[in-house]
Amino acid sequence: MGASDPINQPITGKAEDAFASTRADPTAGDDVLVGLAFTGGGTRAAAFAHGVLSEVDQTTVRTRTGTHSLLDSVGFVSGVSGGAVTAAYYGLKKREALSDFREKFLIRNAEEGLNTSVDPVSLIKALGGGVNDVATFADWLNKNLFNGATFADFRKTPGPRVWINASDIYNRTPFIYGEAAFIALCSDLASYPIANAVAASAAVPIVFTPMVIRTYPKGCTDQPPPWLEKAHNNPNAPPMLKAFADALYSYRDGSTKYIKLLDGGLVDNFGLSGFTISRLSARTAHEPLSPEQAVRLRRSIVILVDAGRAPSGDWVHKIEGPSGMELVNAASDTAVQASVRSSYTAFERTMADWQRQITAWRCGLTPEQRKRYGAPANWNCRDIKFFVNRVAFDQLGPERAKVLNAVDTRLKLPTAEVDALIAAGRDSLRANPTFREFLKGIGRATPMPGPIEPAEPPSTPVAMAPVQALVPTSSFAQAE
Repeated sequence: MGASDPINQPITGKAEDAFASTRADPTAGDDVLVGLAFTGGGTRAAAFAHGVLSEVDQTTVRTRTGTHSLLDSVGFVSGVSGGAVTAAYYGLKKREALSDFREKFLIRNAEEGLNTSVDPVSLIKALGGGVNDVATFADWLNKNLFNGATFADFRKTPGPRVWINASDIYNRTPFIYGEAAFIALCSDLASYPIANAVAASAAVPIVFTPMVIRTYPKGCTDQPPPWLEKAHNNPNAPPMLKAFADALYSYRDGSTKYIKLLDGGLVDNFGLSGFTISRLSARTAHEPLSPEQAVRLRRSIVILVDAGRAPSGDWVHKIEGPSGMELVNAASDTAVQASVRSSYTAFERTMADWQRQITAWRCGLTPEQRKRYGAPANWNCRDIKFFVNRVAFDQLGPERAKVLNAVDTRLKLPTAEVDALIAAGRDSLRANPTFREFLKGIGRATPMPGPIEPAEPPSTPVAMAPVQALVPTSSFAQAE
């Protein structure tokens, strides 16, 4: 096999083993739930996300299960491109990842072995599909960070569900490394290397060749889930759900033999499509939560960590340009930032609808159902509030934001810039008014420091009621 040949294997054993879908969920009995979504942007995005994770860990809260770090309430983490590196390593190592991620990745040169120059040879390679073989980056990640870990290793210890997001560039849809896609592929998710999934998520067009996944049509006997059949056969289904279902069907019936994957930010730089699809395909008001989780829950927050790049270059002040790499970067940034705005808007709308539905469902339960689902004494069916919290450079004031926006999005950064990004992640979350409101509602075991100066209000709305929780259950497999 060549270096870029697909390495995903067909299913050979039990489906539940192949999809690595079973493991304990530490947040299942709690009344507080946190979801995290990390955007792309190379090492700068990975470092900013690492800072946010560190601040979440340092935040002590009182919940139904006792006094503990807010990190213990994280039930889900999604990552795209550079953010996928942080999400995957945290999902694999849990809290231990916070102690060595800086040394093992952030201040290392992840561009070792990559051609990052602009010369005739690289231009020829670019025309051939990509300057660098994506397998080279996957090998570096495997040797230096993931040490051969596969998706089965995510499930060996309790912890959050991890979604790594790439883009299926033929079907023009998200490709979410999880059960739904690999069921459709008739392929073994458990044996798939985490490093390859992260490399696919970070495969910037032209810089990298696509990651290739093979389908194994007729390789398994499981029937597609009802939601998939319904969405595929319904021309009036919501476009996002319809496109996703059609892509999965093409994997299943063999009309797509090889899936070509590039940077997840091309279609969804927040990695929020999985959330939206799970609700569009849900059969009940509470999914993807179990009834017990939906009854216990009081507060939830989804923290969207946005390391997006502000507009750059001076070509808007003259008639010429952009040209060359400036043009390539401008086109890529346009696609990525457009996906951020559209996915964020769709996410807010979906979650607002869900809030109304889940509240109506809770308040419509009979006394017997409340007891069966574990409603506590003096339970208030309307005592459930959710927050969407965007954390970004622009919330730290214009001067600091200008410095942070100037940091490159490559895979090698000076140590001083890495440390500045980590500090910015911590500070921006700590100062964020929505995050502070969320903490006030659940009770803190330690005093909260004042806002970081110069903190400014976010440029876009970041809070709303509702946003529903993100505990993955067996029913969540449909969109994984």
